[in-house]
Amino acid sequence: MIEDAARKRGTGISKRPPEYIRRKIMEGKAIIALADGETVAGFCYIETWGHNKYLANSGLIVNEDFRKHGLATEIKEAAFRLSRKKYPDAKLFGITTSLAVMKINSDLGYRPVTFSELTTDEEFWKGCQSCPNYDILTRNQRTNCLCTAMLYDPNPRSKERKESRVIVKMEEESPHNDSDK
Repeated sequence: MIEDAARKRGTGISKRPPEYIRRKIMEGKAIIALADGETVAGFCYIETWGHNKYLANSGLIVNEDFRKHGLATEIKEAAFRLSRKKYPDAKLFGITTSLAVMKINSDLGYRPVTFSELTTDEEFWKGCQSCPNYDILTRNQRTNCLCTAMLYDPNPRSKERKESRVIVKMEEESPHNDSDK
């Protein structure tokens, strides 16, 4: 389903072997949406990086027969809750070319970031090798790609910004009348 969606959209989705996906399911690091109790309607999995300091909800996919009903949002929200429960201190991130996923991430509290704010774990970046845009990523020394990077940081202090007060004083203009022209 993931490979088929990547092929049809012509965008980069990293390929994962079936054994990898099975392992995520067995580790309790997957969200599987079933229709009628047996048809896979959608899927997403959790992967940790940098000694559990970073976490990605990856492989979000919705079966074509179940799209346009909000299922991707439900799956992503469930993956977010599971991620926060299992790894409450981890920074959650994702890279995507999908505007729909960017909207879902934004609604969950993610913000767009530069790639330098993501994990430096080499295993994560190796996962990008199967993406058709990998040459763009490597050509730019992993600073940017066609994907948008988004990050959720659970640390409230990272969201604080120093406030500065700037007072702008504008001189009032004197009223003009026709004789001033």
